[in-house]
Amino acid sequence: MEQHNESETIQDLVLYRIETAKSDLKSAEVLLNAGEYRGANNRAYYSIYHAISAIHALNGKAYKRHKDSLGNFNKEYIKTGIFPGTLGRRIAEAEEIRHASDYDDFYIATKEEAEEQIMTADELIRLIEIYCKEHLKQ
Repeated sequence: MEQHNESETIQDLVLYRIETAKSDLKSAEVLLNAGEYRGANNRAYYSIYHAISAIHALNGKAYKRHKDSLGNFNKEYIKTGIFPGTLGRRIAEAEEIRHASDYDDFYIATKEEAEEQIMTADELIRLIEIYCKEHLKQ
């Protein structure tokens, strides 16, 4: 049986979560193209969440609640200037829109809104993937 050292395990987890984020983003795009904007908002948000979970894995951190994961990301990566502040606001908006899309009975999701969530997810994944790969090399 082959043994893995801890850094390989962390690397595997980080890369797995990035791939999960990319898969969720693809699902969001499929739903957008099918006119399923509520579902597209949901998948775009989960794409964001999994990308953020990937960066937390670098430091061995894990959060049970989305609120804690997003809050820590904001504190550690947005407020410190590692990622732009505008992205932090867009992530918070994505969380609100996902919640409304999933739980508010009469919420009407729009194509423009879903497109915006997908753009946010795509930008975040790209930035996090670059950041994680640079830090995995160290």
